[in-house]
Amino acid sequence: MSGCLLAGAMVIALADGAGFTLQWQHSVERQSWRESWEVTDDRRLRLTEAAVKGSGAGMEPGPGGRVERGWWVWAPALPPVPALTLAASGQTGSAWRLCAETCVDLGAVEGRPVQIVPCPDGAKRG
Repeated sequence: MSGCLLAGAMVIALADGAGFTLQWQHSVERQSWRESWEVTDDRRLRLTEAAVKGSGAGMEPGPGGRVERGWWVWAPALPPVPALTLAASGQTGSAWRLCAETCVDLGAVEGRPVQIVPCPDGAKRG
């Protein structure tokens, strides 16, 4: 995973220009959800694409949604954010699967939330 070295086991920091996906199973509808993100040049996280494997409570495709290989896919028009916080309740039936150069499962067991952030300016790249 292209990132930088930070203190704190509950923080994942990604290098500028890095892209990553998050995938999980909706806790009520039990359908897969996937988001593609990128780290912007100004060290923010921008959602570039969202996709759901089905529809249901809280899973309606966004404007411009189209079906691709069984997934509803669309490009949300949301502003970049400084960080993402992923809950780790251990009660949702699936982990968050974060994939960049490699994949890692997060939040499958109860614990502290996991934060995904861009590498701070001047941080040593790992």
